[in-house]
Amino acid sequence: MARLVVASRNEHKIKEIQAILAGQPWQVLTAHDFPGFPEVIEDGLTLEDNAIKKAKEIAAFTGCLALADDTGLEVDALGGRPGVYSARFAGPDATYGDNNRKLLRLLEGIPLEGRTARFRCVIAVAEPDGNVHLVEGKCEGLIGFELRGEGGFGYDPLFIVDGLGKTFAELSPEEKNRVSHRGRALRLAAELLKELAPLTPGSGV
Repeated sequence: MARLVVASRNEHKIKEIQAILAGQPWQVLTAHDFPGFPEVIEDGLTLEDNAIKKAKEIAAFTGCLALADDTGLEVDALGGRPGVYSARFAGPDATYGDNNRKLLRLLEGIPLEGRTARFRCVIAVAEPDGNVHLVEGKCEGLIGFELRGEGGFGYDPLFIVDGLGKTFAELSPEEKNRVSHRGRALRLAAELLKELAPLTPGSGV
């Protein structure tokens, strides 16, 4: 079975990735499987920069295929912010609640039709020799006026998915994975991995 390392410590992301790749011929490994797993600083100016950096460093460290993503929420009324700074929108130690409160504050007074936004997920798959492959998924929607739903994480309770009228947090994990930016990007990554996995050291093939 091919070995694939997820270059993330975010347990929510890891669970989504594992769920979407379930049933595929890869053994999905995480930081817990590698003592000394490095902490990669996300200091890139774009989602692509961060995804590539994480994937390359983890592939080099583990000797396995490594998958890394960086995801950003782009709000049109804010000129595309928070974008690459989505996870730390309200500061370096911001919680999900802090980020959501700042977003609502900045959009105060803007009607629903002016709150258009999208999630972008860029996934980098790196080979141990340094080769990197990129795929991207997007999901369009609107930013609501209040938190709705109990599921998901991050901005999910505020992001109303186009065509559904529900926030990500109001969807089941299976529903979210079908329509989300990360789900779309991971399905593209899965096709890419079918080509790469047999060629990678430690794949077991």
